Amino acid sequence: MTRKLIHVAAAVIRNDAGEIFIAKRSDDKHQGGLWEFPGGKVEAGEPVKQALARELDEELGIQVLDCRPLIQIPHHYSDKSVLLDVFEVGTFSGEPYGREGQPVKWVSNTELVSYEFPEANRPIIDACLLPSTLAITPFNTKPDELLSFAESAVAKGAGGIVLRFSGLSDQSETLSAEVEVACRSLIGYCHEKSIFLSLNTSVSIANHLAADAIHLSSERLKSLSQRSDFAGRWLSVSCHNAAELKIAEEKGSNFVFLSPVTETTSHPDEESLGWESFSALLTEVKQPVYALGGVGPDDVNQAQIFGAQGIAAISAWLEE
Repeated sequence: MTRKLIHVAAAVIRNDAGEIFIAKRSDDKHQGGLWEFPGGKVEAGEPVKQALARELDEELGIQVLDCRPLIQIPHHYSDKSVLLDVFEVGTFSGEPYGREGQPVKWVSNTELVSYEFPEANRPIIDACLLPSTLAITPFNTKPDELLSFAESAVAKGAGGIVLRFSGLSDQSETLSAEVEVACRSLIGYCHEKSIFLSLNTSVSIANHLAADAIHLSSERLKSLSQRSDFAGRWLSVSCHNAAELKIAEEKGSNFVFLSPVTETTSHPDEESLGWESFSALLTEVKQPVYALGGVGPDDVNQAQIFGAQGIAAISAWLEE
């Protein structure tokens, strides 16, 4: 039986202060009383951006001047499939208000997690909070070089750091004193600067360091018996194909890396996905995805056009 497809357009609307506009669902609606990102159903034959503009005008009284794809979230039920097509709206005219009488408000990124949303909106919140660029530390980085790499990458525009190096692998169960000091120094720096930081290490070490985010290989993910084993907020996974993407989602990951998108100097013999195949793999993924492999900060727009949250890179941040 062919499922009925319901296509929904939704918007993450940001103002000049970076705040996000949210609205409260009326009590008589499904999941009434919860907060949501404004939007509505796409009519048959209607272009999705046109539907978004129409809904935001009807609901909020604003006119969309510019928007970009943020994330697509598919949901399948016995009788229907729902595609939540989310755009980030950064340029618009008018001042949004509850045109239908619904409660509305502007909230900061940090306040966003304090509001109760439908469970299906969780990936949207994650996408709102995650940066568009991540810098991965080179594997051979020495402990006393980690902080300088992070400072340099942030100065070049990196929105987050993934700490991955020989002294802190996801196979490690113990830390040397030197490595622990270096890790805590980097954690302190990122906390002070509000820079996203993820540790590519074992769950036990991540918990020992009170890390907010952990990054695991698909192989290492298999040893994670349950999501709650890691006490932090964020779990991400390195994936290379549809099977690994599915397992990552089942294990409760918040976002993933998908690679290699293009040919890399570090793995020249490894077949790359290419942007079209990369995008095709995203059609059943319900969480933010970073493009990895042969990409850099100049590829962010390209990556987002093909459905990614942004890019993650190593060597691109080392270039002068």
